[in-house]
Amino acid sequence: MAVPTAKSKRQRKIILVDVSVVPEQRASWSGKLGFVLAAAGSAVGLGTIWRFPYLAAHYGGGTFIFVFFLFMLTLGVALLVLEIALGRNTGKSIIMAFASFGKQYRFVGMLTAAVPFIIASYYGVVGGWVTRYMFAYAAGMTKELADGGDNFGAFISDGPQSVAFMLLFGAITFIIVALGVNGGVERANLIMMPALILVSLLIGIFTLTQPGALDGLRYFLVPDFSKFSLELLIAALGQTFFGLSLGAATMVTYGSYMKKDVSVTSSALQTTGTTLGISLLAGLMIIPATFATLGSANAVAKNSGPSLMFLVIPEVFEKFGRIATGIGFVFFLLVMFAALTSMISLVEACVSILQDTLAWKRRQALLVTVVVLSSAGIIVTLGYSSLSFIQPLGEGSTILDFLDFMTSSVMMPLGGLLMCLFFGWRKKPAVLIDEVRLSGEFKRAGLWGVMIKYVAPILLVAIFITSVLKTFGIISF
Repeated sequence: MAVPTAKSKRQRKIILVDVSVVPEQRASWSGKLGFVLAAAGSAVGLGTIWRFPYLAAHYGGGTFIFVFFLFMLTLGVALLVLEIALGRNTGKSIIMAFASFGKQYRFVGMLTAAVPFIIASYYGVVGGWVTRYMFAYAAGMTKELADGGDNFGAFISDGPQSVAFMLLFGAITFIIVALGVNGGVERANLIMMPALILVSLLIGIFTLTQPGALDGLRYFLVPDFSKFSLELLIAALGQTFFGLSLGAATMVTYGSYMKKDVSVTSSALQTTGTTLGISLLAGLMIIPATFATLGSANAVAKNSGPSLMFLVIPEVFEKFGRIATGIGFVFFLLVMFAALTSMISLVEACVSILQDTLAWKRRQALLVTVVVLSSAGIIVTLGYSSLSFIQPLGEGSTILDFLDFMTSSVMMPLGGLLMCLFFGWRKKPAVLIDEVRLSGEFKRAGLWGVMIKYVAPILLVAIFITSVLKTFGIISF
């Protein structure tokens, strides 16, 4: 046998190094259904369940619904097509997607890349609250939960208990993501999204059978044009952007797993339609129920977010009598599904960003994500107990409030704006139009280009300015 020369040894060493850095093959959805359910799961989160009913109740029912639907089917679909096409065109998550057009453009995606890490750090906290309420209803604590908020206040100020539920919710998410794009993320959405739709439909039908519920249905669906205002337009615009999980890097990541033969436009339309349908079901669950038990929808119109979910809803269910415990458990199981599908998309985006940007293996990226998000989640959770002295936005605010403000009011609109400006003016819409046409016709490509170049940037600036001014009390809506 010939003795290897120094040169052949060096060649062998080079070959070994090359093999060690071969990137993992990128996963892909099994088909359009897998993508649509995953994308809708990302979009349909806690914001849909607790924010849409509040906005509809506050802004004239059918009037708000009409405007919201109009924005969703125009601006929403346009931006969704942009993000999906960008991901599929490059096969990368947000930072490396822009870097594929030139290394100097990496910065365009960096702002958006931080969004899923920040949102997931506090989204898991709220997911822990939902998980605790689900278990509490299973234990028959119906009356204890309907005490006007004392039980909820005691729970979130109990550091060890609230941290434990946050970690439990996080562990469920991490296990699903660890099973992979197909075996974990896609399979979980194939189960949870149909279950979420079915359960919300059943609860909605049940509430409509209660005395007085039909008055609530009319309040929800019949337009009250006296409520039409600039304030309503801005509210519907904001719900469109946040309701489709735009500007959060998740849709770019999910788009990067889409096969070339799957239609981008029909997938975007079906994702939007699914989100609209579940938004309506959320309103049908909550608004008629408040009419049936409290006599009006004022409690919904005046409360959104955690106060609606953890204070008002338990009082509504408590009045259902013997079936209150069962209804409460099923409802919070549904809400946990909604929270999980969104949290899964955030964690998957985090993993993909680390994997692509740092050339890490998926297992390594997931491990770092678990450590970072769990550590950050503990800090956010303790913001209601031992770290409550930290009040970034003024007296009474929390760490969670600050992180939510930074992502939803600043980083997401600005990230979306940068994306529109890049493809509207720097690289031109034709880059992504060609990508969309690989899998079907794009009959309204010209209109889409106008939306990306002109309309969307103006509306995103409006979202940004009004959100910031509202947070600091400069405007009241």
